[in-house]
Amino acid sequence: MARRKIVKIDEEKCTGCGLCIPNCAEGALQIVDGKAKLVKEIYCDGLGACLGHCPEDAITIEERESAVFDEKATEKHLKDMKKKEKKSKDLPCGCPGTAVKTLKAQGSRLKAEGKRKSESELVNWPIQLMLVPTEAPYLKNADLLIAADCVAFSYPDFHQDFLKDRVLLMGCPKLDVATIYEEKIAEILKLNNIKSITLLHMEVPCCFGLKQIVSEALRLSGKRIPLKEVTVGIKGDIK
Repeated sequence: MARRKIVKIDEEKCTGCGLCIPNCAEGALQIVDGKAKLVKEIYCDGLGACLGHCPEDAITIEERESAVFDEKATEKHLKDMKKKEKKSKDLPCGCPGTAVKTLKAQGSRLKAEGKRKSESELVNWPIQLMLVPTEAPYLKNADLLIAADCVAFSYPDFHQDFLKDRVLLMGCPKLDVATIYEEKIAEILKLNNIKSITLLHMEVPCCFGLKQIVSEALRLSGKRIPLKEVTVGIKGDIK
């Protein structure tokens, strides 16, 4: 133990947005039970690279008695995190439910037949970002819709207003690892001549992390692709 500078998180202010996570080079921060937490004191070097990325000013640096920063333990921790990320990227792993499929949207056919019932405009499977292969056939020359998980349940006309004629990728910036999303989306953008991106997220603070993820993926890809951002309210309105 030694008296040193170390990160302090105000849980009252923290909204669990996760914007601090990718900006901690030592992997010392994680979202646990909806709040940013210091995983282990030995992983925090106390330099505060994460400070400027918290929109709620919930992260500060304090000086107190703490376990000293352990560079070797931190290196091992980062390697373990990389292994977990690689395992996640290697999905799908043979499960029949993750087989790549290009679907035919039902909406236009039913309209031609004079049927009123709303039908699916989904044109691709899988849709979960962690499961989509970076070179899936339906990604070629696609207009992408990158949507937070909760949007489809909150916005009643999701299929007709946003999904029609777009390839869907869904994810949660709060529950999944931001760096994996950034690298995966960047690879998709590099490999598939994406024509446009529509980013759809909820109004809650944690969901805005998806904007940073997509912006960073665009930067990593080196591409200039039109990006439209839409915020959905928890009552199903467009903000």
